[in-house]
Amino acid sequence: MKDPVRPASAGEHTNRRSFLKKGVVAAGAATVGVGLLGKGLPASAREDEKSGRLNKGDAAILRFLHVLETLEADLWRQYAELGGATNQKGFSKVDLNFPTGLAPLYITGLIQLDGDMPQYIADNTDDEFSHEDFLKAYLDSKGATTFDLHKEFATLPPSKVTGVPQEGRLTNLTQLTVDTSWWRRYRSDSANPDFGDTFDQAVPSLNMGRHTAIPRTDKDLVADNSKPSGVSDHTQAIANTAGFHFAFIEQGGSSLYPSLAQRVTSLEVLRILLSIGPTETSHFQTWHDKAGNAPPISDTDTGFPGSTGASVSFPDLTTGSDPEALQKNLIMPEPTIFLNRKFPIVSIIRPTETKGAAMGAVKGLTADGLFIGQSKRFFELLRDLAEDADEARRELED
Repeated sequence: MKDPVRPASAGEHTNRRSFLKKGVVAAGAATVGVGLLGKGLPASAREDEKSGRLNKGDAAILRFLHVLETLEADLWRQYAELGGATNQKGFSKVDLNFPTGLAPLYITGLIQLDGDMPQYIADNTDDEFSHEDFLKAYLDSKGATTFDLHKEFATLPPSKVTGVPQEGRLTNLTQLTVDTSWWRRYRSDSANPDFGDTFDQAVPSLNMGRHTAIPRTDKDLVADNSKPSGVSDHTQAIANTAGFHFAFIEQGGSSLYPSLAQRVTSLEVLRILLSIGPTETSHFQTWHDKAGNAPPISDTDTGFPGSTGASVSFPDLTTGSDPEALQKNLIMPEPTIFLNRKFPIVSIIRPTETKGAAMGAVKGLTADGLFIGQSKRFFELLRDLAEDADEARRELED
């Protein structure tokens, strides 16, 4: 499939950015349909963000984070539908009502990583919906515009596993190219991506080709009574992929919130970012721990509906030529270099460089394959919001 991200020409870039450059805020709280792209906003929406008691930069950062949390809630809902605990009494979002745990064999595969996986999936899903709803409510309270992505972009097909609501989705979990370099990044005591350092993949084959992290149809759910778990290598590979993808998603939030917090002006907005950000880190710590328990298996995705032909091999992370870099119980960040190499090493979240942080998040999620099938307008909006967030500057009083 052709790469859905196409660089815009200089003229396209100017045109599609024009409405955001004017300052996207209504006189009162408003949720804007994304169809306004390229058409401009009403005159009342061109006022400075300060009219809504948020300066332009703070509103841009919160708006970008709200959109990312919307996307995150969408992907976690899909994981919960298929692999989440079924004993939930509801989620924090009042009108949220969807079935969970619809793929028992997939759940059995997830449980090979940890017996609490279904509950953790449900809890992570609940958290992301709460982040999405809170950020929207806060922006609304300040008179700042928010975007409802579902109105235009919830067009991607859901899993066809029996019982899954056949409603359009914002994200694609069936063609992922998962970056697993975060595994080694947090084990290094001499490298930091803020210094331009790069890291090898923990599961190299997962970073090549396109892999599904959810069963696409009932045919992806294959039993194998010759296995102690009763789960075939194919279904287990899907569960393993999910386990590493969980951590990939949450490590991004762990870095993004402190990176953007350095750009906000309002102490209240700073409090929001410093309060939500650590929950993303808590999620990452959990999934980091579970991913290491993925059973060492191999699978080639052929012969199933939606197959991409991708091959994957999950190694035994307790063996190899560099055991310390792969040791699965080293889940707490090793101290490493920070700010300047002359300082002592320190245990930190990494990266936290603020320059280009929002656009870096967009590029990382796009490279992950999460948005395969989305429209050109979707990518334009995401880039616009990221650029505005990255342009935000902390304003100091005279």
